[in-house]
Amino acid sequence: MRILEEFWYGNIEPTEYDTSSKEYKKLLELICKNEEKLQATMTDEQKELFEKCTDCVREYQTITDCLLFQNSFKLGARMMLAVMEE
Repeated sequence: MRILEEFWYGNIEPTEYDTSSKEYKKLLELICKNEEKLQATMTDEQKELFEKCTDCVREYQTITDCLLFQNSFKLGARMMLAVMEE
């Protein structure tokens, strides 16, 4: 059960994922570039509203990531049970 020991001691981070793909990097650059362009045209009031909106999106994404992790873990466990039953 080495994997459980690694998880216990914090050597496995379940929320980490590979961000080295070209597609990921290209999309992140595009998001940043477009956000900068958008904010350059905004009033202070619009910037504040945009910041509130992006904060909500980040919070929503965190909750979504957690739910996805839970569902994926449950699916993996069900698959293991199915394999063991056969």
